[in-house]
Amino acid sequence: MPSIIEAFQSQVGRKILTGVTGVLLVFFIIFHLAGNLAIFGEPDAMNSYSHFLHELGPLLWIARIGLLAIFVIHAWIGISIWLKKRKARPVNYNVYSSKGGPSKQGLSSRSMTFTGVVLLIFVIFHVNTFALGDMGTAELADGTQVHDIKTLVLDTFQNPLYAFGYTFVMILLGAHLGHGIWSAFTSLTVKSKKASAVIYTIGIIAAVVLAVGFLFIPLYIYFGGGCEAALIHCN
Repeated sequence: MPSIIEAFQSQVGRKILTGVTGVLLVFFIIFHLAGNLAIFGEPDAMNSYSHFLHELGPLLWIARIGLLAIFVIHAWIGISIWLKKRKARPVNYNVYSSKGGPSKQGLSSRSMTFTGVVLLIFVIFHVNTFALGDMGTAELADGTQVHDIKTLVLDTFQNPLYAFGYTFVMILLGAHLGHGIWSAFTSLTVKSKKASAVIYTIGIIAAVVLAVGFLFIPLYIYFGGGCEAALIHCN
């Protein structure tokens, strides 16, 4: 009987692990976007949301460590598969085709490694800017002193380098998710061609919605002037 490690080192095992970690990351992205959109809520909404997460204490750190592990595993498997393919076939084919139906090989799928590496670098930069950045303090309506993540976000995205750089990476996120959602769910559950086509369409729509949701925030703040933007309520 193969061990768990040996099973996950197999082609099938790695495919399943990539799918599982990919699905978990998609759920995190949805959750993260929902939190980011709090900036358009009541004046205290974003800071209250951040304060709620920090009040979880050890649970928040467990979630962070778990998320980090999922992200690292997903990235490591993706890069190792790409390196293995490059070693086996150093010259790319000019024409992509597949037997038994239309191929899902497109720009999104062929750029998965590139977009994945960019996203990996971006996450490190993003955590350093926002999670570890100098947020200062703000006071909620009930007098509670909290980290002022809202002001940090507003100030950061009024810088064109951050606003447009973030937007560019979110476009790459959409491209990565466009193929990644379909690949993850088909690896784990979908077997029929009809169901695969439905998942592919849903994946593309979800990727566009998530990417637009994320990139809308920096562009709106930059062109709307942060606190002067009509949809953003400031203290």
